[in-house]
Amino acid sequence: MPAPPRVVVTVDAVALLRRLADRHGPLMMHQSGGCCDGSAPMCYPDGEFVVGDRDVLLGVLDLRLAVGETSPTLPDDGDAVPVWISGSQFEAWKHTRLVLDVVPGRGSGFSLEAPEGLRFLSRGAVFTDDENAALSDSPPLLGRDWAAGVRPDSATEPSVTAEAADACPVPPARTAGS
Repeated sequence: MPAPPRVVVTVDAVALLRRLADRHGPLMMHQSGGCCDGSAPMCYPDGEFVVGDRDVLLGVLDLRLAVGETSPTLPDDGDAVPVWISGSQFEAWKHTRLVLDVVPGRGSGFSLEAPEGLRFLSRGAVFTDDENAALSDSPPLLGRDWAAGVRPDSATEPSVTAEAADACPVPPARTAGS
C-alpha cells in the first residue's frame, strides 16, 4: 500500500489559496500549535515563516489539481504550497490526516486570509492501521531536509477533496440506548 497523503485540502480552500497566491505570490502554510491564535492553519508568503530544522512537512499542496486528480510532477513556485507542523505537534497528530478547509469568519490577524472574511480550518481524520503501517515506511521530510534541497515525491493519491466530510466523515449521531 502506498503511503496516503498526510494533508488534503478542500476545493474551497484551494480556490482561496489560488486567490491569495495571485495577490501575494508563492505561499506556505504552518499548522499553528496554539498561543494567541489557538491551533489553526496559518497561511504566509513562502519563506515569511521560518521553518525550524525539526518542523515536519505534511505535504505540498498542488494548486493545479482538481478533485480526484494527481500529477506525475511536483508543482513549481506559485502552484506549490508546502504545509508544515512543528515536530512536537506532529508527534501528537502523526496518526491523523490533516484536512484543510475554509469557513466564513475572521481568522488570525497573522494569516493572509484574515481580510477575506474567511478563515482556514483544520479538520482531522484518523489513519487506518494499514495507512499507519504505510506511513511508518515513509518518514516525512523535516525542515533541515527541505533546507538542504530534498523534496517529496509527487503524490500518488489525490489530495483535493470536494468537501471536508469526504475526507473526514462525521460519524452518525448516536441515539439513546444505542
